[in-house]
Parts: sequence; structure tokens; C-alpha cells
Amino acid sequence: MIKLYNTLSRKKEIFKPLKNKTAGIYSCGPTVYWYQHIGNLRSYILSDILKRTLLFNDYKVRHIINITDVGHLTSDQDEGEDKIEKAAKKEGKTAKEISEHYFNVFKEDFKKLNIIEPDVWCKATDNIKEQIELIKKLEEKGYTYKTSDGIYFDTSKFKDYGKLANLKKQKLIAGKRVSLKEKKNPTDFALWKFSQKPGLRQQEWQSPWGMGFPGWHIECSAMSMKYLGQSFDIHTGGEDHISVHHTNEIAQSEATTGKKFVKYWMHGAFLTFKGEKISKSKGGLYTISELEKLGFDPIYFRYLCLTAHYRTPLDFKLESLEFAKNSYNKLNELIAKEDDKKINKKYLTEFKKAIDNDLDMPKALAVLWKLLKDKNAVGKRNTAMEMDKVLGLNLFKKEKVFIPEEIEKIAKQRELARKEKNWQKADELRKKIEDMGYIIEDTETGYKIKKK
Repeated sequence: MIKLYNTLSRKKEIFKPLKNKTAGIYSCGPTVYWYQHIGNLRSYILSDILKRTLLFNDYKVRHIINITDVGHLTSDQDEGEDKIEKAAKKEGKTAKEISEHYFNVFKEDFKKLNIIEPDVWCKATDNIKEQIELIKKLEEKGYTYKTSDGIYFDTSKFKDYGKLANLKKQKLIAGKRVSLKEKKNPTDFALWKFSQKPGLRQQEWQSPWGMGFPGWHIECSAMSMKYLGQSFDIHTGGEDHISVHHTNEIAQSEATTGKKFVKYWMHGAFLTFKGEKISKSKGGLYTISELEKLGFDPIYFRYLCLTAHYRTPLDFKLESLEFAKNSYNKLNELIAKEDDKKINKKYLTEFKKAIDNDLDMPKALAVLWKLLKDKNAVGKRNTAMEMDKVLGLNLFKKEKVFIPEEIEKIAKQRELARKEKNWQKADELRKKIEDMGYIIEDTETGYKIKKK
């Protein structure tokens, strides 16, 4: 019996899927205009743990993650530049090149964190037709109106607007924070934005309302319903999506279908730095690659995330990551000493009780440690292996030596020098690698890197 905290009801609920033993999950994906930082990635560790827990409980899982490659403006108030278009100008590339590059980096981060890929990666630009059809339905039902810059959703016509975030519409008045301009209500949002000058944008499409591009919110409704149906089980995302993005998803989806959009809403708390949400101005805004350059295997960050409940802010500092690294390596040492082939039902039951109680990963980790330290426990190795199906820590991966990205880069430069028969440079790069604490060995099939 799995219990999950539902943001919509503000309480833990027993998970009862729409279809027996089948779970449909939609996770809000990245806007692929830049690298995703570790705060963003904590959200996907949540969805991964959720998926692994459901699979552990013998559920069939269909998981969808969207890729926002158009329509996300620099302001949540439907103003500013499109983030993809802005990045394309800055880097002198096409919008498609920008989105493809950062999407590929994002997928590499998934692999490094041992996050299971979704069944479908769906891009906003591949689903323009579906978004237009959804807006047309809203227009037919009288939920839309036109301004000089786009087609907007009239939130005053949707009775339960703001129920996810407990918003009080009557208290939201136009002021310094919210500029009405041509909006009828402060909470109204864009479904379709007109191109200011057709032909100027790289990404724009013809629609019944004119040349333009979809708003940020409409893509998630269109794509989640396309792949999971008009109603589905679980929607995940960061807590910053509650008041605007997910609130707007509910409004436009339920206004269209007249049905409940999502049964369970799950939101992860922020990764913080010195008590505040990590940001460029506050600090702590590392990417996975940057942590690798500092000598941290990405799996250490995953371990760190498991030490705090997903609904609890996790304060990040490098000292904490160092602690996670040491703990992870100690786990491997303890497991390596065990070879008992049995399963310890007592500890596995205790572990399952923890994960089924709203994904209590700190408790689940504690159960694993307790098992390994119990001198009288049997079946430690096989039981730990079962637990790692949910923890996803790669505790039984044969190759456990972590090679920093910088070492790999130098090794590739050395390999190129060897191919060019520049033996002096190759020797210099070998010496550099050795000075950094690693040994490179040349074999018939290529080179191998080992720690000294």
C-alpha cells in the first residue's frame, strides 16, 4: 500500500491508480536554452525514485517528460523574450541547434545520475498541432479572448482556478507585481502569442489567430493528454511550478475536458544554498559537469539527495557532498565483504515500508546501513541489491572507479597526439595525468585509466 503526499489535498493519500497496477506519470521537463543546474536535477531524482518505487511494487509505469524548446518567455507574466530565441542570438546558432545541444547534455546528466529515461521525451515544437487544437476547444467553450499580443485564457470563467496553490483570486489585484495591460484579470495567461514581426523569429507557426507560437503552459496539457489521456495518475515537478504553471495546466485542461486532470500532484522542495534557493546571485549553482571537475562522481549528488525527504529543502554545500562521497564509498566497502545469497525478509520489509510511506528515502537509506552493520543479519548482499533497485546508487556496478572529466579530456588529447605520432606531447600528457593521481595504460583496443 503506497502513500503519496498530494499537493492538491495537502495530505498523504493511498495511491489508487486509474487503471489497476498501471501508473501514468508526467514530469515537467527542462527549457533547453542552457545547462541544467543541480537544483533542477533534484526534481528528476524525485520522479526517478517515484518510478522505481512503483516498479518495485509491481506496477507498470508509463512516464512522459516534456522538452520545452519554444514558448518559455523570460517572464512568467507572458512578457519578455523567448528563452530559446534569446540563447540562439547570443550563441550565434539556430534555435534547433541550441535546443538539441542542451537537450543532449541534459540526457547525459540523466545517465550520470542513474535516472531511468522516460518512455517518451516529447518536444513542444513536435506538438504544435495538438496545442492549436486544444486552444481551439477552449475558444469554442468561451474561455479565451484576444489582445494585441495574443490569445489569453480568462481565469475568471474557471470556477476552481488556483485550487492547487490555494490562491484567492479576489486578493490578486493589479499592482506593482502584476501588470494588467490588456489582461482582464491578473491571473490570465497566454495560450498563443503573436509574432511581433512575422519572419523575425526562428520558430513561429501559422494558426487560426495569426502567425505566432504557443504559450508555455499549453504545451504540458496538450502533450500529457496526448500520451497519457485526458486524466492520468501523477504529475511531478518543482514546488516553484505550483502557483503558476501547474495551476494554469489544471485550468486549461479541465476547462477543455470537464474531467479531473490529475489525481496526484507531487512537488519537490528546493535545493538551497545558505538557506536560500540556489541562484546565480546567491551561489551554489553548479552543473553536474562542474561537480565532476571538482572530483565528485555524480552518483554522490544522488546519494546526497536521498539523505533528505523530497518535500524538505536540502541545503547544498561541497562539505555535504564530501560527506556523501565518503558514505557512498563506505557502503561499497561493506557490501564488497558480503557474499550471502539469501534475502533478508525482515530488513527488506522494513525498507519497503519506508519507500511506500511517501518515498521516505532517508529512512530507507538508514535501513540499508542498519542491515549492513547488523553482525547477525543474513543475506546482506542480495538484500542490498534489491534495495538498490529503488535507491539507484549503482552499488553493484562492476566498474566503480570514477574518472574526472578533466582526466578523460587529457587522455583524449594524448590519444590524438599518439595518432599524429607526436610522441613528446603524448609523454608530457601521460606525465600530467600521473601528476593528477591517475595512470593511463595503452591496450590493443584503446587506453584504460586507473587510479594510482
